[in-house]
Amino acid sequence: MSSVIEAINKEQQKPNVVAVRSGDSVRVHQRIREGNKERIQVFTGLVIQTRRQSGHLSRITVRRIASGIGVEKSFLVHSPLVVKIEVTKRSRVRRNYLSYMRARTGKAARLSGIEFDREAVNTIPEAASAESEIPESVTQAGGEEPKSDAS
Repeated sequence: MSSVIEAINKEQQKPNVVAVRSGDSVRVHQRIREGNKERIQVFTGLVIQTRRQSGHLSRITVRRIASGIGVEKSFLVHSPLVVKIEVTKRSRVRRNYLSYMRARTGKAARLSGIEFDREAVNTIPEAASAESEIPESVTQAGGEEPKSDAS
């Protein structure tokens, strides 16, 4: 019985995902469907919780401050709607659930970063085949962040 369940779970898992830990600053690229249109939305923030990292139900909770208000989103790592997760900064923390970050704002909400190999963490061997499945029109429409005019 358990072998059948394990087989189904393995079928639902993505072959390779980025190893994300609590305290990481990440950019999560999520596929959004509105009507018959599809685009990629990027959510940038701090991972405050990881759950069930070894299973197909692994989940991360990402927090960011948007217009002075804290916003948290929870993502299933193996969901087909999550296109890509990339780690931008890695911090040293001693807990799995950083609930104390909710009470902090401004400079108090900063975590001290540690050195890590960004290329090695974000490189997935089969990423080229996964990116080829995404149509170019989808990545160009919503994948880019708005650019501010500095002049």
